[in-house]
Amino acid sequence: FCATLARVMQLQRASIALSRFIASHSHAAASVLSNRSSKRCFSVTPVALDKLQAPKMVYISGEEMTTYCMELVMDKWIKPHVDYSAWEFYDLSCKNRDKTNDKVLKDAVEAGQRIGAIFKEPTVTPTAVQMKQMGLSKPLPSPNGAMRRGWNGITISRDTIHIEGLELGFKNRVIFERHAVGGEYGAGYDTVGAGILNTIFTAKDGSTKVVDSRELQDSTNAIVTYHNPLDNVEDLAHHFFKRCLEHEVTPYVVTKKTVFKWQEPFWEKMKAVFNEHYKQKFLDKGLLDQTTFKLAHLISDAATMQIIRWTGGGFGMAAHNYDGDMLTDEIAQIHRSPGFITSNLVGKAPDGSLIKEFEASHGTVSDMWFAHQAGQETSLNPLGLVEALIGAMQHSVALNNGPQELHDFADNIRAKIHVAFTNGLGTRDLAGPTGLTTEQFVDAVALLLDGTDLAAVKQQYKSEVDKIEEAPTDLSDIDQEAIRQLFDSLDTNKDGNVTFEEFATGLAKLHVAPSKGSKKRMLRISLEDPI
Repeated sequence: FCATLARVMQLQRASIALSRFIASHSHAAASVLSNRSSKRCFSVTPVALDKLQAPKMVYISGEEMTTYCMELVMDKWIKPHVDYSAWEFYDLSCKNRDKTNDKVLKDAVEAGQRIGAIFKEPTVTPTAVQMKQMGLSKPLPSPNGAMRRGWNGITISRDTIHIEGLELGFKNRVIFERHAVGGEYGAGYDTVGAGILNTIFTAKDGSTKVVDSRELQDSTNAIVTYHNPLDNVEDLAHHFFKRCLEHEVTPYVVTKKTVFKWQEPFWEKMKAVFNEHYKQKFLDKGLLDQTTFKLAHLISDAATMQIIRWTGGGFGMAAHNYDGDMLTDEIAQIHRSPGFITSNLVGKAPDGSLIKEFEASHGTVSDMWFAHQAGQETSLNPLGLVEALIGAMQHSVALNNGPQELHDFADNIRAKIHVAFTNGLGTRDLAGPTGLTTEQFVDAVALLLDGTDLAAVKQQYKSEVDKIEEAPTDLSDIDQEAIRQLFDSLDTNKDGNVTFEEFATGLAKLHVAPSKGSKKRMLRISLEDPI
């Protein structure tokens, strides 16, 4: 019984060991040999004679599992097909930022100003513990503030990613614009005692105005001061309404202006731009039928509830910085995870052109990185990362008026990823415990990009799964006494055997029995097991 139960638990784990393999396949001019190790995936890539010439772009590398995954993507998907010698690369790992006294961040911001198309991997803002672990000489701030200021940030666009044939969360697209500046993120603060607090504004001509004055009676008070710049709200409004029209979704502006009166100007500016430039276009498309034929305002409290209810999608929201941060996190969770949400910082260059920085909405995936370093298999879904790379490549094409072939190639990458996901070649977050590892998924999509027939790719990976040899059951870590108690509780008639009826009754009492119907329950032992 112990051996059987251990086998059941083993088969339930998402970390089923899929055997590593060496895949040989043909490129246009030569074969690529892919060598596996538990730490890195290397390849010898031939120089193709017909590579696409990429225009200038900024590539910012980061840390941990996402950087490792993007190394694979660049090596297997981009390098064989694209000459990216015009790209500028900047390493924003903590150690390199510390080594250069953060000059590398300043250089990256300057390059983004100059070039206008930026891809950024997730980075780490080190805690005090991480500072010691990495041997850093001083704390490092998040690079995002410097980037938003340096690129004249207007908005952070976050959209749901959809894969035809897969239900993720929202049925149709949801788009969101988060004001990229102002709010709590740039706040000044202090802790003071009892007394009088005056907030005084001094104009450039030296004149002053008391914004607020209050008496503090508590012995300890947290004082916070911040502001919301409003000059670029019109730019945000134009960007938001154009995208809502493009994707045919109904727009909503979200504030808490009923309580926070200082949020009223944001709404008024958004409404003025809408009424003057866009209202008739939305009416013509029938996109205001559900909002009494006008631009709708949502209180932020109501927005949090409607996001949960409106799972059909087909709406767009624009909000202040902090509200946008929170609400897009909610959207990400409803739409499966942050890996299925885009994140694009949009700024404005002095000549009026748009500076766009594209990144994934998730972080560096530290838990997988630690597992990878320990030699364990991982299964990272690179969709959010690659969507960002695709966006940056296509924006570089737009800024440089071509080449269209590179834009089309980026679209083809997306298409091949979707083909893999919908044909049993996905990572384990979508395909379950028999899904492909991080390295296998990258290799599978590489084969599809090289023109390998889908059926042949499926057969290759099916063969690998079929060849898995289950490891012998190890009972050394099993608590024999606890298992005996479990067995005795299942053996209700105490005859030394557990019948099927006794086993089913026991699982039901433990609340782990699979259920009938659409809401099936699945025994979930590991955090890596699919939900």
